Amino acid sequence: MTTPAGLLLTPGAGANRDSPALVTVERTLSDAEPPLPVRRVDFPYRLEGRRMPDRAPVAVAHLRAAATAWADELGVPTDRLLLGGRSYGGRMCSMAVAEGLPAAGLVLLSYPLHPPGRPESFRVEHFGQIEVPTLFVSGDKDQFGTPGELAEHVAAIPGPVTTVTLSGAHDMRGVARERAVAEAVASWIVSL
Repeated sequence: MTTPAGLLLTPGAGANRDSPALVTVERTLSDAEPPLPVRRVDFPYRLEGRRMPDRAPVAVAHLRAAATAWADELGVPTDRLLLGGRSYGGRMCSMAVAEGLPAAGLVLLSYPLHPPGRPESFRVEHFGQIEVPTLFVSGDKDQFGTPGELAEHVAAIPGPVTTVTLSGAHDMRGVARERAVAEAVASWIVSL
């Protein structure tokens, strides 16, 4: 595989592009050797000052436009970019790739397999269309999906999958946890 040219990162539904977990990932990758450029982007609802997350078609179209624009700036096709984010943001990136947006891989942090307390409502219909290398970093007490549920459902992804389970819940708060997430992302990128 060709070395990724950059990582486009998106936030969870209740956060913005400056969430500490995303900033820590960016700083870690900037300090890596060689450094990897990171672009953190917000979704339209955040840019417009709304609280309710965009529906998938709006978010996916925004990701397609953001990835294309950044790839153009870097002078590469979008298949040289890693796409990802935390929770809602990662889910939208995975849907964009499943719908045909070329990417070098997916970085999915605290992927929301289902709403809390509703394990009958899995959000995995598109997994069978993900053919790129995919990293899942989740907490062992994540109320949006247990490690067992994650293992069961990622088996549907035809591309290579790496899962990293850290101590903690769905949020990624705390300097030590943010650093562990960032280090997991950096190690995975080196392995590509």
